[in-house]
Amino acid sequence: MSDTALEAVLRRDRTVVAAALVLIAVLAWAYVLWLAADMAMPDAATPSAASGGTAGMDMSGMDMGGMDMGAAVAPGFRAWAPADFAFIFAMWAVMMVGMMTPSVAPMVLLYAGVGRKARAGGRPIASTAWFFTGYLLVWVAFSVAATGAQWLLASLTLLNPTMATNSTVLGGLVLIAAGLYQWTPMKGVCLRQCQAPIAFLASHGGFRSDPLGALRFGIDHGAYCLGCCWALMTLLFVGGVMNVLWIAGIAILILLEKTVPTGQLIPRISGALMAAIGVWLVVQAL
Repeated sequence: MSDTALEAVLRRDRTVVAAALVLIAVLAWAYVLWLAADMAMPDAATPSAASGGTAGMDMSGMDMGGMDMGAAVAPGFRAWAPADFAFIFAMWAVMMVGMMTPSVAPMVLLYAGVGRKARAGGRPIASTAWFFTGYLLVWVAFSVAATGAQWLLASLTLLNPTMATNSTVLGGLVLIAAGLYQWTPMKGVCLRQCQAPIAFLASHGGFRSDPLGALRFGIDHGAYCLGCCWALMTLLFVGGVMNVLWIAGIAILILLEKTVPTGQLIPRISGALMAAIGVWLVVQAL
């Protein structure tokens, strides 16, 4: 196969992978938007906050197969049933897929392109799907922790119906902590691994030929991404777990941090702003 023909095939391969990534992200965001729309829809059968129930939001009163989602967010907390945990975990997992797929796309597309060249050269590497699955497994694991955090906040009656903290002091402290983390060496190390896919490959032994190796490779990359972004994800409890504009804002910040060649400038500017706003909130509440 000539170099020109090979490059044409590579471009098609990257187009297919890019289309798949876009589809995955679109489906995930569609699910998030659907949930947000349901939450915003008043339910006539839902008791008002004044009567001790969940304030008019569909998620709080929706049946969801017999599940009372009011327990997930309502001030009047009851013990979560297994279905409550499953639903909230699914919400977090899908939201993480929607938020993180755009920022990992450069690495996935690089993997797909090199994979085609490797196969053409008779030295195939494991499928891109193994790498991407490993990456997503890290965020699925994070979703378990996020579900536990939401349960804890709900049990302490620290969440309002939009799944944001109802404590100004707590919200301010989370902003301060997230802002300070943006300046830490750990943030810098993890962000550099995410910003430079080729450097990450070189420092981790290159691509893997076996599926389990590719899966572990994806997990390694996902772990650096988690180390880079976990503090930003805690901000969802400040602005609202189902606040679509807030979710999109955090996703855009993550994408800019990873893809715009400004080094540590974006995280440090955003971190300083977060910390300043957090201090202001705490001072105002005292």
